[in-house]
Amino acid sequence: MALHISATNPEHPALLLALPWHLPLEDWPEEHLVPLPRGISRHVVRYARAGTEVIAVKELAERPALREYELLRDLDRLGIPAVDALAVVTGRTDASGDPLESVLITRHLGGSLPYRSMFETTMRPATMHRLMDALAVLLVRLHLTGFAWGDCSLSNTLFRRDAGAYAAYLVDAETGELQPNLSTGQREYDLDLARVNISGELLDLEASGALHPSVDPIAFGTEICARYRALWEELTRVSVYPAGKHHYMERRIRRLNELGFDVAEMQIEHSPGGDSVTFVPKVVDAGHHQRQLLRLTGLDTEENQARRLLNDLESWMATQDDYAPGDPLAARPEVLAHRWVREVFRPTVREVPLELRGAMDSAEIYHQLLEHRWYLSERAQHDIGLDIAVQDYIEKILPKARTTPESARPE
Repeated sequence: MALHISATNPEHPALLLALPWHLPLEDWPEEHLVPLPRGISRHVVRYARAGTEVIAVKELAERPALREYELLRDLDRLGIPAVDALAVVTGRTDASGDPLESVLITRHLGGSLPYRSMFETTMRPATMHRLMDALAVLLVRLHLTGFAWGDCSLSNTLFRRDAGAYAAYLVDAETGELQPNLSTGQREYDLDLARVNISGELLDLEASGALHPSVDPIAFGTEICARYRALWEELTRVSVYPAGKHHYMERRIRRLNELGFDVAEMQIEHSPGGDSVTFVPKVVDAGHHQRQLLRLTGLDTEENQARRLLNDLESWMATQDDYAPGDPLAARPEVLAHRWVREVFRPTVREVPLELRGAMDSAEIYHQLLEHRWYLSERAQHDIGLDIAVQDYIEKILPKARTTPESARPE
């Protein structure tokens, strides 16, 4: 069988052909590899360079490789945080003509870390709670779209910093199934697997001495269940309000927006007596603030980053002479937002030297600068301004951050 590459981008096959597909992945020479931290996997996984892109290459049998490739593409179409599937390579043979396993190729998620890399130094319990929050949000989002993961764990997740919190991304979809809807039993099965897997992973860290002494692996494994159920209940519960109290429904929708979700459809029913109204959010999409920021500015960020940038944007807009909500002659919000990007956001981020940024993207850098400005202003008891905060951050904070492990950094 001849070598065959199925790719999402017509440019990728030409770049991928330069890689040594005739060798087992564990034997690839260093010249093709990129030294990035890898998580635990049941398969051989390597990071390699294809042109200007860094890719993750996973070796597995042909059928599961093709299936996972399609599932990851489905998740991308649904807007679920997961690694991008780039290609599947089948028909591999070694120099003697003996068959080699197929490979699935995904794009490396910039700025992300597997959980074991985050435990290189003892991670504080508060940071671990944030990881559980991120994983619970990811699992809820998957279940809302009808995706049963089948192997939710820390090992199958990548984490990126997101304005003081973390964003979780699915890495391994090999055991997943996409259905129109999931039953309560299917969701509970997924959740129970998550609890067992996470407790086992934390017990393994405890045995190696990498777990904070105050952390109970079993209790933290159970925590994912509590956080998941609280979020699921908030997103899907049926509310009954007195007739005429429409602001109660508006308050519920605002609460969902604050959690980062949009109500795309809702079901409203009056009681037979007309004295109450039943309200059910039928379809809930995550990424409320992401979409709002993208629409206004064109910036594509994580959800918490978007919330923070929107707050700064609104504060800046309020200082502009041509900002007058409701006035048809005033500048439109989109115009002011693009001015903010051009005059405030981009110049501020450019002040931070590239060599000091590490894995932080522009939105995370801007968030860190806002946090530092707040800290300095609190200490000085007056607003010290963004310019001073930027210089102080570059001179005093970034040099330390470059030598401080991820898990030990202040949140």
